Amino acid sequence: MAINILPTRRNLRFKLNPSKALTWHQDGRNVSQFLNTLSLFFPVGERFFIDSVRQYRDVVQDPELKKAVTAFIGQEAMHGREHEEYNGFVNDAGVPIEAQEQLVDDLLKAVQKYTPASFQLAGTVALEHLTAILADGLLSLPEIMEGSDEGYRALWNWHALEETEHKAVAFDVYRLAVGGDDNVGAYAMRSFALVFSTSVFFALFLPFYLHNVRVSGGLFDGKGWRAVLRHSLGKKGIFRYSAKAWLDWFKPGFHPWDHDNREFLEQFDELVAHALEEAA
Repeated sequence: MAINILPTRRNLRFKLNPSKALTWHQDGRNVSQFLNTLSLFFPVGERFFIDSVRQYRDVVQDPELKKAVTAFIGQEAMHGREHEEYNGFVNDAGVPIEAQEQLVDDLLKAVQKYTPASFQLAGTVALEHLTAILADGLLSLPEIMEGSDEGYRALWNWHALEETEHKAVAFDVYRLAVGGDDNVGAYAMRSFALVFSTSVFFALFLPFYLHNVRVSGGLFDGKGWRAVLRHSLGKKGIFRYSAKAWLDWFKPGFHPWDHDNREFLEQFDELVAHALEEAA
């Protein structure tokens, strides 16, 4: 049976402590910088996602999908706002992620200038898949965030939950506007888009991350590097956990809700209540 989840736009604010921007994770500076470097991709990336889906908004006639697209755009805008504040704290603490963010922005603008709208949408659905499976990893492996600063942990959990909630929206627009897997060209383009997008992401992320660890003083921190390896590639590491889900993308007929993890969405009530309590 098809899973039909309508995303909800939530205007939440998170009280992040700027003084902890480089050390907020329980396992210290190197793991904090891993997630901080990941954060720099979100504001510009989510603007790209919004633009890509918006180009096909008029194609969508189904009222439920129309509502889902509106909620998707609203959620991505909120993610961008919260990560911009977060990134500003990291940048002000001496790690140049705003300059790195500008490089990503320039690259995405080149994609918008030189590629067709269909490829931009394919890139969006591919990156939404990558984001969704990493979000699932974060939610499925809560020990990654245990003991870390409450504000930063809450922001990452909120983002992971909303990425889960709207993970099929851009995909459903792509199937409608470009074609499903019975269209060989549409299948080939979305498959290529995931390989291309993942390769470009890591080609940017890894040098950014190494630079950010170096300037924050963690380059020779053996304990910090061991923690990074444990959380990324270890038995309960997020990349190791997500590998099979990444490969599932290439199955003909794949849909994001083939990974049925909607049970995590039950955490929203607790998260929203806590955010409102913090804001009071």
